[in-house]
Amino acid sequence: MKKIDYFGDSRYEKIWEQMQLLGIQDVSSPTQDKNGTVVWRLPMKGRGNTHIEYASFKTGYVRNQGNQCHSNWQCNRQVDGEPQYFELPNGDYRKYVGKRRELIPIEIDRLEYMMKYVIKNDFIKRANYNHTKYVYMDNTPPIEEVTVIINGSKYRLI
Repeated sequence: MKKIDYFGDSRYEKIWEQMQLLGIQDVSSPTQDKNGTVVWRLPMKGRGNTHIEYASFKTGYVRNQGNQCHSNWQCNRQVDGEPQYFELPNGDYRKYVGKRRELIPIEIDRLEYMMKYVIKNDFIKRANYNHTKYVYMDNTPPIEEVTVIINGSKYRLI
């Protein structure tokens, strides 16, 4: 089974270090590896008492794998699409601007985006719901404090 080589490139090494610090595992199957998909399992559980998973696809999408809800969703940033013009029966035109997801074609950029998304939307959000001094993640020892820097903003996870 082919896995990402996280060593040798400083950007990949940083992602690996963050994954180890937060207890995130790469659980990609051989078929997913062959297709260029990377699946990460978070050390916390969502609905249905199953682990939360995110995937980075070769097509440029980052998605929640949907194991705690009925379907997966896209995590890519939403941007305005190309405007479309429609002619009305009276001869007037109306402009419609739809939304589309911004694809991330480079693998390391997708992994960095996914890591930022996961920290912001799962670790920090869920840490705000936890009112105890320690956060227990599966069988790992208690962590008193973890500090993460995302785009120059410093976040403290407790």
